[in-house]
Amino acid sequence: MVDQFPYMDFMMLENFEFENEVSKVIDSLVDRSLSPFETARLLSKYVYENFAYRKGVTTVETSPDEIWKLKAGVCQDFAHILLVMLRRVGIPARYVSGYICPKDHELRGEGATHAWVEVCIPFYGWMGLDPTNNCIANDRHVRLAIGRHFTDCTPVKGTYKGSSEHTLEVSVTIRNGESKKEEVTNLPPVFSYKTKNPAPQTNSYRRYLEMQQQQQ
Repeated sequence: MVDQFPYMDFMMLENFEFENEVSKVIDSLVDRSLSPFETARLLSKYVYENFAYRKGVTTVETSPDEIWKLKAGVCQDFAHILLVMLRRVGIPARYVSGYICPKDHELRGEGATHAWVEVCIPFYGWMGLDPTNNCIANDRHVRLAIGRHFTDCTPVKGTYKGSSEHTLEVSVTIRNGESKKEEVTNLPPVFSYKTKNPAPQTNSYRRYLEMQQQQQ
């Protein structure tokens, strides 16, 4: 069954609080006579036009329910909402994590990790759609990973011992053409995220465990 339908994982519907609202939007937009490609482009355009690109209002842990209420976010939020809509009309869709090559700064999402969506088009294959910029993914979109959603494509994944409080800072530089001799260093981070969980108060037993971990 998996060999016959390799896209089944990208059609699974997740729990979504505003399913009725999404269904109403889809019914008002989508003509069932449209091809999957035309439907996907239409839904991508809807996300682009009805959600504000706003940094700092969401995090990597923000759920699609919260994004729908905010009607705002960044590239990964646009991708998640488009995934919800596409799967509800029966179009296989997967999350893509990568970068955008800078040119004239006309595309949103340059300078940090970017996200978009790939849809499975009959007799064609997987095609990338970027709802953040309302365009088809092209040679400026550098794909790094694909998955069902963001948690499948996290840049860092593993186990961690110690306090849970930490800060992630990201800065990305992409050059077109030949690389320059002078390397750019000490760039300020373009993305910063701090965990919400505060570090627990230390005590003698916790310090003992941390010492044991460091000695191993």
